[in-house]
Amino acid sequence: MFEHGGVDRLPKRIILIRHGESEGNRDGSTYSTVPDHQIALIQQGISQARLAGTQIRQLVSGSDSLPDTWKVYFYVSPYTRTRSSLREIARSFPRKCVIGVREECRIREQDFGNFQITEEMKVIKDVRQRFGRFFYRFPEGESAADVYDRVSSFLESLWRDIDMNRLNHDLSTDLNLIIVSHGVASRVFLMKWFKWTVEQFEYLHNFDNCEFRVMQLGSGGEYSLAVHHSDEQMQQWGLSPDMIAGQKWRAYAPRGANMEKLPWYLDGFLDHASDDGDDDNDDDKNIENNVS
Repeated sequence: MFEHGGVDRLPKRIILIRHGESEGNRDGSTYSTVPDHQIALIQQGISQARLAGTQIRQLVSGSDSLPDTWKVYFYVSPYTRTRSSLREIARSFPRKCVIGVREECRIREQDFGNFQITEEMKVIKDVRQRFGRFFYRFPEGESAADVYDRVSSFLESLWRDIDMNRLNHDLSTDLNLIIVSHGVASRVFLMKWFKWTVEQFEYLHNFDNCEFRVMQLGSGGEYSLAVHHSDEQMQQWGLSPDMIAGQKWRAYAPRGANMEKLPWYLDGFLDHASDDGDDDNDDDKNIENNVS
């Protein structure tokens, strides 16, 4: 991704953060009387967002307190709880460091239906576990696969914004994109970016409220979670050993390197293929003999 413009045009970091704790997180019955997009933060969520803002400010500024060397650009879901989280996060940033804010509907929460009846949702979520979290579509709502499609569309727009410098990024400064969104949208964003499979998605854990993931440019020009985050953190988030290996590889890989050609990546799909194209599987040979 981002293959046309120069590396110096790319954001140094893309930071995904989930909204703070909301009324719906505290009490699931809230969804039966309040539209999902109007669910507000509770005081704990406000405090979480302020703390996250402080942490992200420290991350992007590093030891350099001069705001002329770094900038931030925010994308935010249109939901009340994400916009409120953004306001609290942004308290940590001088106005002159913020080069833009954009509401982006495609990174909204997964649609679970309209007013959600608590007892019905318990049954529905049990069915989702049996069916598979990625492909299960909520009645009157979306599947995670549907969210993947719209987040993929957002990523294409994001690429064009950066490649054509629609963000008005001064190339002498480090740009940090901060995406204030939701758990599922953030996970499928990572899935799409890093080409994770559906099976790998199923094992990912949701972000905690105001927890964030930092995709940072590695030394070769590829984004990686391993630049900022430890193996232990990635393991806690549900990344498998192969996924962690992929992130560590990306931290040093040259820009545009094709991970799909790596032997350990191919083995996940082609584990029975031999180097010369001949399949030595005895069961397959027996099938051929029986057919003939």
